[in-house]
Parts: sequence; structure tokens; C-alpha cells
Amino acid sequence: MFQDAIRRTPLPQDFARMSTRELRETFLIEEIFKPGQITGTFTDLDRLVAGGAMPLKPLALPNHKETGTAFFLERRELGAINVGGAGKIIAEGKTFALDKLDCAYLPKGTKSVSFESTDPQNPAKFYFLSCPAHAALPAAMMKAKDASPVALGAPATANKRTIYKFIHQGGIPSCQLVMGFTALEDGSVWNSFPPHTHWRRTEIYFYFDLGEKTLAHFLGEPQATRHLFVHNEQAALSPAWSIHCGCGEGNYKFIWGMAGENQTFDDMDAARPLDLR
Repeated sequence: MFQDAIRRTPLPQDFARMSTRELRETFLIEEIFKPGQITGTFTDLDRLVAGGAMPLKPLALPNHKETGTAFFLERRELGAINVGGAGKIIAEGKTFALDKLDCAYLPKGTKSVSFESTDPQNPAKFYFLSCPAHAALPAAMMKAKDASPVALGAPATANKRTIYKFIHQGGIPSCQLVMGFTALEDGSVWNSFPPHTHWRRTEIYFYFDLGEKTLAHFLGEPQATRHLFVHNEQAALSPAWSIHCGCGEGNYKFIWGMAGENQTFDDMDAARPLDLR
């Protein structure tokens, strides 16, 4: 079910005084997938909604009072990446068959949306992000093999990883949503390090393929950082003023998604590691 409460992020000076419980309740979405359900959390991060669909039988995307519209995507767009078994998204009668790590994009104005699993014994898990949109682009999908890979990092710094961009300039066009995933190599545990902020966009990280491993996600202003311990298939919220990086017990993957004033992927304000506090 969609949550009725909106996740409201604090000012940096208030963030510094928050307890561990308050940090987790504010910045961590602990349960994305529930068997046979659609979940969703509204945030004040550029009005992004983060959620998951785990269909055991066909699930229709519901509307929510927080949209203030007649149907969920009347004034919104949506990107979804499958992190489970094979499945499909049916939008306005058009079917997008998604294997693990494939992505689909649905534009504003899409009235009917449903999620299905090819095998309910091995259900699909569609992680999705949705943000407001003022223009309608074509619905589209992209297979993981067709995403342009970008290699970053090195084994010596324990951050060798590959970024796969789906919804971005040069990929699937959208109004303002940007979305893809990053896969770390064996022996690499650091993501997005050295870290950065970007005042023109907010971001959400969804961690998956951790298994039983635990990950420490770092957030806060560069000179006043805090951390959250994150488990498999949980999401961390990142206000524009906050860094967002993590270190795990082993390698893993995470889906990143952004909305804001531009779609320039490398529009970042770098934070030097020696300056972090």
C-alpha cells in the first residue's frame, strides 16, 4: 500500500541533532517489496515517489490522494527497473517484457498500468520512481544489455564499478527523471566515492543484491556526516545538500534516481575525502 505520510527531510542544522531512530525514520525506506502488493512512499525530494511492485497475480497501479489528480500518472512520469524474476508491465495496452535489470519508462498521461510476473513462484520485483512531469515523452523500455556501460574506480581503491544509464540524456528521454543502476566488482565495496552533492537535483539510492550483507550509507553535509546501516532492498533518501555514498561488506548493486532542475549526469559538487568530517 502507498504510505499516507510524506517523508519530509529536515534542514541541515536540524539533521545534525537527530537520533539514530529519527534518521532511519526520515531517510530510510526499509520495506520496498511485499509479496502480492504495490508499495509507495511520497517524499518532499522534488516530489519523488519510491516504491515497489511484487506481483503474484496482476497488480494495477493505484492512484493516491497525494497526487491531487484523477489517476497516478496524470501529471507524473515513472521509471521502473526489475530486480527479480521475469515479468511485464502493461501500460495502455502496450506490454513491456522485463527480465532482471531491464528498465521501462512511462510518461505523464498514462492511465492504466499493471505489473505481472511470468512465474509467480519466482516473482518479478519492479522498483520504481515517479516524479512530476510537464511534458509527455514516448513510453519506452531498454534491456540491460543495451544500456551504455561506464567503468569507474579501481581495485586499489575498492570502488571498481560499472554505471548503467537508462533514463537520461542520450538514453530513454524523459521530462525530468534520471535513472539507472551501478554494479560493483568483486572485492570492491565503496560506491560514489569520493562523494558529492548536487544542489540542483535530489536523489534516492535503492540497494539490492546484498544478500545477507550489511552496508553503511553515508549522508549529511560534507563537514557533518552521519550514517545509516542498510540491508538488502532498502532505499536511502538524499536531499540536495547531502552527500550520498556507501561501503558494504562485499560487492552489491544499487539503483540511483534523480529529479530536479537538469538532467546532466555529471552536474556534481565534489567533496574531497580529506575534507570530510
